[in-house]
Amino acid sequence: MNKSELIKRMAEIADVPKVTAEKLLDAFMEAVEEAISKGDKVVLVGFGSFQVVKRAEREGRNPRTGEPIKIPAKKVIKFKPGKRLEEAAQKS
Repeated sequence: MNKSELIKRMAEIADVPKVTAEKLLDAFMEAVEEAISKGDKVVLVGFGSFQVVKRAEREGRNPRTGEPIKIPAKKVIKFKPGKRLEEAAQKS
């Protein structure tokens, strides 16, 4: 499902125009982005949570040459699905 399909489905479920659904989805994404950029955790009970975690520096290998390389530390976003979302995945 891409963004336009999601907007269409949200509009159908909420019985609102697509324009309204798009504004709401954009507002949701902006709010999550703001929280994540501040280092906050976003928890949506039943759906899941988004959190910034630090990934340590590690050693990897150049796939072409096999030479060891250092992969620098960085921050990554982790998503942990909630119980309801996990259950929905098991139905498919």
